[in-house]
Amino acid sequence: MSETLRVAIYSQDSLGLGHLRRNTLIGRRLLERMPGSNILLFMDSPTGTFFDLPRGMDHMKLPSIRKIDAGHWKATVLQIDAPALHKWRADLLRDALTHYRPDLILVDHMPGGAQGELIPALKALKEVYPECSVILGLRDILDKQEVIERVWEEEGAYDALRLYYDRILIYGCREIFDAARIYHLPVPPHGIRYCGYVVNRCPVRTSSSVRSVIRPPGKRFVYVSAGGGGDSALLMHTYVRAIRLLRDKVDFDTVMAVGIHASPEVHEAIQSQARNLPIEVVSHVTDGLGMMAAADMVVCMAGYNTLAEVASLRKKALVIPRAGPSAEQRMRAGLFAARGLIDVLDPQDVTPEALGERLLADLQRNDFPTHDAAIEMSGQMRAAVEVLKLRKKLEIAKKSAGANRKGMVCSRTVAEA
Repeated sequence: MSETLRVAIYSQDSLGLGHLRRNTLIGRRLLERMPGSNILLFMDSPTGTFFDLPRGMDHMKLPSIRKIDAGHWKATVLQIDAPALHKWRADLLRDALTHYRPDLILVDHMPGGAQGELIPALKALKEVYPECSVILGLRDILDKQEVIERVWEEEGAYDALRLYYDRILIYGCREIFDAARIYHLPVPPHGIRYCGYVVNRCPVRTSSSVRSVIRPPGKRFVYVSAGGGGDSALLMHTYVRAIRLLRDKVDFDTVMAVGIHASPEVHEAIQSQARNLPIEVVSHVTDGLGMMAAADMVVCMAGYNTLAEVASLRKKALVIPRAGPSAEQRMRAGLFAARGLIDVLDPQDVTPEALGERLLADLQRNDFPTHDAAIEMSGQMRAAVEVLKLRKKLEIAKKSAGANRKGMVCSRTVAEA
């Protein structure tokens, strides 16, 4: 295998920061194992890269789009109709990839890209550079089985998998959710690998250093987080009202990160409602992992990254999954709760009274989270290893095929002589 690789990563992140976070972590690990390589990240998060990119990774920003329903998207910022924006993004991807000519593409989440926008690029790239390896990386849960099957058939994702992909990596654990079986994934030439959860494994600050900054020593605190915050309003408003209803029963402080994607109006409204309550409202925290580790309890939504971090830290958490547009968060929260890893309050049952009651009860509980041996947390390392193993295997096969062709030519020459 050559000493360096030219890698492209497609990361579509319409609402949160989860896809961007996973791909940044995996890209960082690839660069650690292959110094001098180049990674071009195709992303469309409205907040830009947000996370620090490692040396060797650059990005290309696509116009942002937002998922409205399964298979339906619209522009997040620009006043442009969906068909025109879809063509624009597809053209940008095709032109950029055929110019960049990556040795390997890691496609996140959607085999054909959003609404099939990546398929023309994959087709064109395979024509001009057939040696390029294509890998699909999937988080543990996508949506309900019937929804994924319908949308992927309509958008040509299953056909794209059969035509262009060499391997599938699943960022989860088969024992918890067997994505390959449930979504009827066609097995590519180099198979399907479960990598475990991709989670930030950076060193965590000590609890004392985190606590000394945010509250007086000796008092408990709850960390409330909604990831990117694009749909954080329900959770945040309800939590503030719950704290106000609890009154003298509240013997803890709260740090509430409404999320970088939350609108200024939402942020200001929550700050106003939280006035004179033991709640510190911030847009986001730079050390979310440290904040989570130091907290006595976490109240959060059920995004992939958030629950992976909760499980990695073995942190007590009350989880309110997103109601829609997909069933992904409810499914993940239900599976984690069934294994004793978290407590869950269904979004249909979220009222200030119910949230306040559950909050006080969970703070007193000591029967969760349980230890679960099935939870594997080295996903970014294993994903990087699988990517490089595949590339090495394909390089060896290419050299072997070249040697065989050379031998055939020599044999024909001798026979003719």
